[in-house]
Amino acid sequence: SFNTLGMPTSTTVSIVFELLGAAVGMASIKIMGDDPGKLGEYINSGKALAIISGILVSVIIAFTVGAIIQYIIRLLFSFNFKKRIKYIGALWGGVALTAITYFLLIKGIKNVSFISEDVRLWIHDNQSQILLFSFLGWTIILQLLYALFKINILRLIVLVGTFGLAMAFAGNDLVNFIGVPIAGYHAWEFWASSGADPNTFEMTQLAGKVETPTLFLVIAGIIMILTLYFSKKAKSVIKTSVDLSSQNQGDERFKSTWMSKVLVRSGLKTGENLQKFIPRPVLVGIKKQFIPYRGDKTEKDPPAFDMVRASVNLVVASILIAIGTSLKLPLSTTYVTFMVAMGTSLADNAWDRENAVYRISGMFAVIGGWFLTAMAAFTLSFIIIYIFNYLSFVGVFLMILVSIYLVYRSHKYHKKKTEEDLEKTLLDYNDENLFEKSVDTMLNSLQKVSEIYGKVIEGLENEDIKNLKQTLKSVNKMTEKVKYVKDHINIIVEKLREESIDSGYYFVQVIDYLREMVHSIEFIVKPAFNHVDNNHKPLIKDQINKLNEIKTKLEILISAVSSSIKTNDFSNQERVLELLENYITTIEVIKKNQIKLVKSNVVGTKNSILYFDILNESKNLGLHIINLYKSQRDFVKHKNNSLTKKI
Repeated sequence: SFNTLGMPTSTTVSIVFELLGAAVGMASIKIMGDDPGKLGEYINSGKALAIISGILVSVIIAFTVGAIIQYIIRLLFSFNFKKRIKYIGALWGGVALTAITYFLLIKGIKNVSFISEDVRLWIHDNQSQILLFSFLGWTIILQLLYALFKINILRLIVLVGTFGLAMAFAGNDLVNFIGVPIAGYHAWEFWASSGADPNTFEMTQLAGKVETPTLFLVIAGIIMILTLYFSKKAKSVIKTSVDLSSQNQGDERFKSTWMSKVLVRSGLKTGENLQKFIPRPVLVGIKKQFIPYRGDKTEKDPPAFDMVRASVNLVVASILIAIGTSLKLPLSTTYVTFMVAMGTSLADNAWDRENAVYRISGMFAVIGGWFLTAMAAFTLSFIIIYIFNYLSFVGVFLMILVSIYLVYRSHKYHKKKTEEDLEKTLLDYNDENLFEKSVDTMLNSLQKVSEIYGKVIEGLENEDIKNLKQTLKSVNKMTEKVKYVKDHINIIVEKLREESIDSGYYFVQVIDYLREMVHSIEFIVKPAFNHVDNNHKPLIKDQINKLNEIKTKLEILISAVSSSIKTNDFSNQERVLELLENYITTIEVIKKNQIKLVKSNVVGTKNSILYFDILNESKNLGLHIINLYKSQRDFVKHKNNSLTKKI
């Protein structure tokens, strides 16, 4: 469910709390049955609390450590790191690779079955020497690779860090993934070999160390690899994390909240107060290191952040996860990785005054989802234990069917959501296709406006609330798409080349009028839906006929405008203006007739309010369509003049 929404969640928290919920559920069944006792006799509450507190503490540590290390590394490298990498790149690489070596090799090797006891003891007794020679060795090797082959040291750190993070995830998530089914498998084995009554057989064997079959590990690993490669949901989750930590200005998925506003305001004031105690030359020097490099604005898919931050993210996250795993704490790899990324984003000025409130809201939304994960896992497991206990195999069968249905629904929802997101994407706007995409957007919008207008009248005539509700959804989607382009117009303009700035101006003008046109149809649909939804008196037959007359003239106007935009031929301007004049005159005449009906008490107040709203917005709709027509006419003139100059 969380993956479907593109929200990072934790396998560790899910499994820990589902185990806890199931255990509490089973214990309560036994206590209420023939085995009365205390809950503490069935639940290892001390271990459960240690795990929960460890997870919460890891979140704070990950954010803080990520922020501090990123700040230090950025001070050393700055955003213009290519000049400094030749001097200090090998040193940072030596530290990073030594840390990964220590926590993945030295700390992890003690649990590896194929290492002899002698080798294990030698590594344990010579840790300091191994660390020293590892640092010197890696630093020298990296410096030589750069000097001789111009190898990108940061890219190498990212590569090794990715490997280290993968190892850390496998050591944690893979165990979480198969831990529960392995426990169930062993429970069945112990019972089958005992021949005892299942109702009286106790699982005392599971209290000790339980070996995991290698075959199960291999199968689980293969499943994880295939999922990472094929799952579109995994990519949605990654996108959420990357967007929240991106150095680039772009689409902000999350809305601001009062908490994020308060935190940003407090952070700004705290920063201003701290700067008073720091000497001005020091402040100037620090600010120079944090002048961002925006890269090539015309690049189609620019990276979310540079190699310096990528290396810090991977190294810090893998080390923290490896530390927790070596201490046998089932900390959340998701929490650690995500919070390290958030901490480095904060330290790297990726959260500025333009986007900080949205990014912090997003971070809190993800963290809030983690608490929801815990509560949902505990509650559902508690309920399912009761279903299994009292319904036996019927309950198991029913839950399997429910699970299959939910997986199918989530897959369908995610596919639909992905398609909608692709429709809104701005990545394919550039100098070459700006005009063509503008034309396509206008033609589609004009066609939808014509269809929606007709459906509104049909819905009002038949008092068809279902039809009006569906029409309102269509309008909302249309409004959302146009608003998305309007809100991100700066991103499109930034990607244009200098000589295309004038095209950007006309494109902005087109989008402005398109937005106004969509607003008008929205202000027609919403009152119509509310009128029918509130069961007010319907429009009389004469009113419906007049609206159909307006609809016919609107369709003729839209047809003429669409034809001109599609063919880039605006020679019919006089005819289009005549159609508009005739359209507005018709509306004014109908409006006067409506006033007569009001005075003679033929129609009620609610009826009149709705009818006048529709007439006024219909007039505005026609005017905005003509403004759209004129703005596209100017766009075509500019395009033709530009081509003539080039020739």
